[in-house]
Amino acid sequence: MRITFLYILLFLSGLLSAQDSTSVMSLSEYLGYVKSFHPIVKQANLVINESEAKLLKARGAFDPKLEVDYDRKKFKNSDYFDKLNATFKIPTWYGVELKGNFEENTGDFLNPEANIPIEGLYSAGVSVSLARGFLANERMAMLKQAKLYVKQAKADRQLYVNNILYDATVTYFNWLRTYNEKRVYEDFLTNAQMRFDGIKKSYEVGDKPAIDTLEARIALNNRKLNLEKSRIKYVKSSLELSNFLWLNDNTPIEIKDVVIPDVDTLENIDLTLNTSGLDIASFDLQNHPKLQSLDYKFESLTVEKRLKLNNLLPRVDLQYNFLSQTPEIARSFSTSAYKSGLNISFPLFLRKERGDLKLAKLKLQDTRFEIQSTRVTLKNKIDAITQELDSYVLQNDYTKTIVEDYTTMLSAEERKFFLGESSLFLVNSRESKLIDAKLKAIDIENSFFKTKARLFNVLAIPDFNIN
Repeated sequence: MRITFLYILLFLSGLLSAQDSTSVMSLSEYLGYVKSFHPIVKQANLVINESEAKLLKARGAFDPKLEVDYDRKKFKNSDYFDKLNATFKIPTWYGVELKGNFEENTGDFLNPEANIPIEGLYSAGVSVSLARGFLANERMAMLKQAKLYVKQAKADRQLYVNNILYDATVTYFNWLRTYNEKRVYEDFLTNAQMRFDGIKKSYEVGDKPAIDTLEARIALNNRKLNLEKSRIKYVKSSLELSNFLWLNDNTPIEIKDVVIPDVDTLENIDLTLNTSGLDIASFDLQNHPKLQSLDYKFESLTVEKRLKLNNLLPRVDLQYNFLSQTPEIARSFSTSAYKSGLNISFPLFLRKERGDLKLAKLKLQDTRFEIQSTRVTLKNKIDAITQELDSYVLQNDYTKTIVEDYTTMLSAEERKFFLGESSLFLVNSRESKLIDAKLKAIDIENSFFKTKARLFNVLAIPDFNIN
């Protein structure tokens, strides 16, 4: 039966005593636990949190700012100066900054240019970068890049989660393979035990020679030895599976013997990994999170290149402020009282700016090559995996037929043996061939499962079905 979430947690945490019945944990249930509680999956969410924090920091460059500068000097009972300068600034998207200012200066030794009315002087004006910094500046670039980084982080998070789910899926398939191998050896151990008991009784009544009991015991002990080896492999794979199982409070848990894998995984693997009915030929690689991440990176580098290109322009900063003693009267601000300034600077050789621009162009070119290479690589990987899956489907059909034929041959050889027309050696030989065929079938099925997981990993499908 399928176990509910609470039931599996009780089993896994050891709160229930061991029971004779077993509970099946399907691949979809297992991946659901991994996606919900694994620390690395939670760690992937930090990438988005970090990008959002950087976006908040970039928005801070446009926050209004209040600045107060107070300076006073008193010496030998003389008030040299007492100066107060308060400014309120509002940065805008382009290279324009609005600001209001209040200035109050008193003292016996003021600089003549600092002499203002006793009530103080108010000003309201604007600061504009006319060339460098107008259409592209550092704070604009930082905000644009931060927005792109949030989108890139979401695509990267999908890749991180997809990788951990891929590792978890492969571990589940290894667990299933070792479980199936253990079941094979358990079944044939039962057969070997029954055969040994039957031959031993026949020997005791004189129907079989003693050498047959020896050969039957050798076969029995070989089955026991193989079963013990497979049991240890199953225990190790169970512990590896436990690495991906956690509780909500970040507590690791160890899977118990009462929980077993779903032996019918082949029937629902496509539904679980969301690869059922997927048209590989028409799959849109442009929506792949890896390419989306690179596209956002490319856009971010384009913003950086525009900033470096803008830095080639001369710096021309213009300030103009209206002055007034009575700011409550709007008409008091006029062009007859103002304070203005112009600052121009321009490096003669522009070596630093030209070097920065060249580096930005090289980064863009490198990212463009990476996008082209990634697109081709993904396409070729998908094509190769698709052909590999088709091959495994054919191999599974072959191995299924081989197992059926070996089973028929073993049954016929056992009938001949009990009729006295065959030997125990031939029976053991047929049985060994059948065991090898079943193990090969399990191995091919496991390779098929892992290839499906690789397809899931390469496609990086955002959602898969979990119960």
